[in-house]
Amino acid sequence: MNWKTTLFLCVAILFGAAAALAAIYMTEPKAERSSATRQTAMLVEVAGVEYGTFRPTISAMGSVRPEKEIMLSPRISGEVVSVSESFSPGSFVNEGEVLLQIDPADYEAALLERQSELRQTTADLELELGRQDLAKKDYEELEGTISSEYKTLVLRQPQLNTARARVEAAQAAVRRAELDLERTRIRAPFSAQVLTRDANIGSQVSPGETLGRLVGTDYYWVEAAVPVSSVRWIDFPIESDSPRSAARIRNRAAWPEDTYRDGQVDSLIGALESQTRLARVLLTVADPLAHDPGSQGLQPLMVGSYVEAKIDGKPIENAVRLKRDYLRKNDTVWVMEDGVLDIREVQVVLRDKEFAYISEGLDRDDLVVTTLLATVIEGAALRLRDEQAAE
Repeated sequence: MNWKTTLFLCVAILFGAAAALAAIYMTEPKAERSSATRQTAMLVEVAGVEYGTFRPTISAMGSVRPEKEIMLSPRISGEVVSVSESFSPGSFVNEGEVLLQIDPADYEAALLERQSELRQTTADLELELGRQDLAKKDYEELEGTISSEYKTLVLRQPQLNTARARVEAAQAAVRRAELDLERTRIRAPFSAQVLTRDANIGSQVSPGETLGRLVGTDYYWVEAAVPVSSVRWIDFPIESDSPRSAARIRNRAAWPEDTYRDGQVDSLIGALESQTRLARVLLTVADPLAHDPGSQGLQPLMVGSYVEAKIDGKPIENAVRLKRDYLRKNDTVWVMEDGVLDIREVQVVLRDKEFAYISEGLDRDDLVVTTLLATVIEGAALRLRDEQAAE
C-alpha cells in the first residue's frame, strides 16, 4: 500500500467520525427538552366524588350517669333489727321490696294508744249527740220564751263542735301512727341496683342519715358533648313517641372491639359546657346493666365511665360526600381539570369524624386530587399515574 492510499483511508475515517459526532449533537438536545417537559407536570392521584343523600355520623364523648338515683334515708328514728340479703352492694332489688326493718315496738304501742284515744273521742261525740237530742226537745217545749241568740247554746252546738274536732284530731293521730309504723320498713322506691349500704343490724338510725345508695336499672343517661354546629342535624323528640336519632355507645377502654350498646337521643340540655363550650346532648340506654334475660351477652354500662357515642344524623340531601383529608385549608378542594390544578372554594354543610358534606363548589364528575402537593399553584400542570391514566 502506497502513501496515497494510506492518506485516503485516514481522511475517510476522520470524515466518518465527524459525521457521527454531528448526528449525536443534532439529536441530543431534542431528547432532553421532551423529558424536561414531561417532568414539570406534577404526578398526582385523583378520586371521584360521591353525590346523593347521606346520613352523617356525629361522634361525641360523654359520661354515664343514672337516670334514677337515691340516697336511702329513714323518716323515723330507731334501731335496725333486720337487713334483707338483697340489700348489699351489687345486688338488684325490686320496687317495694323491704330492705331494712327498724324496731317497730315503740310505734306499735303508739298506734294502740292513738287508736284508744280515737275510740274515747268517738264515744264522747256519741254522748254529746245524745245530749243535743235532749236539748232539742227542751228547746221545742220552751220555744218562744228563749231568745234566738241563745239558741246555739241551748242546743249545745259549741260542745258538739268541740267533740267532733276531737274525733278528727284523734283520727289524724291514728293515721300518723300508722304511717310511722309503716316507715319502720324501709322499701326500695323503684327497681334498682344497690351501690352502697351504710347500715347494719343494731345500727341506730334517724331521719337524714344515709342508709345506702340505689340507682335505677331501667335506663342510664349518657351526657355527650357535641359541637354546636352539629346540633341541628340531630333529631330530638318533641313528644315521647316522636322520632329521635339513634345512637351507638361504646366503651373503648373496657369492651372488645366492635362491641357497642344501642341508645337513642332523649333531649338537648339548654346550657353549654362551661369550659369546652360544646352542646350537651342526653342519650338514654335501656337495661344498661344487661340484667334482663333478653340482654344476655351485652356489655354493662358503669356509672361514671367515659364512653364514645356515635349519633345518627338527619339526612343531608343533594350533597357531595368527601373524605375530610381531601378538604384543604380555608375550605378548599384541589380539583384536576383539563390536566391542571383548579383550587375550588366549597360550601361545607357538616363535618363528621370521617367525611365533609359539601353543598356547593363540586360537581358529580369532578376529580379530586388526593395527593398532598408540596407546591400549590392555581393552573399548575398535573399528570396521573400510569395505572390511573389507563382507567
